[in-house]
Amino acid sequence: QEQLVESGGGYVQPGGSLRLSCAASGFTIDYRAIGWLRQAPGKEREGISCIKSDGRTDYADFVKGRFTVSSDNAKNTVYLQMSSLKPEDTAVYYCAAGCWNPHSDLLGIPWGQGTQVTVSS
Repeated sequence: QEQLVESGGGYVQPGGSLRLSCAASGFTIDYRAIGWLRQAPGKEREGISCIKSDGRTDYADFVKGRFTVSSDNAKNTVYLQMSSLKPEDTAVYYCAAGCWNPHSDLLGIPWGQGTQVTVSS
């Protein structure tokens, strides 16, 4: 069974940093693109970043320069390093076995359960 499990969320002050982890099981990330998405309260899900199987990365404009996605294939884990966090970054963060589509879970694409990130003073 293909699964993704996020961890690392929490409470942080504006300007702070957090690192999220996305551990995959049942498949290897060597051959899959992994995306990070988020859903803020009262808003639609939105894509944040993508790391492809060849290591190429891509980011939404609103996180460029602040967020960095990376992977450790030996651990079958993808990371999202978030810096210079803003209150508007408050959301539930998800990783998915695909990129950008905010509703790919409806197509059977594995998603994690999400991890809450709260940015507040």
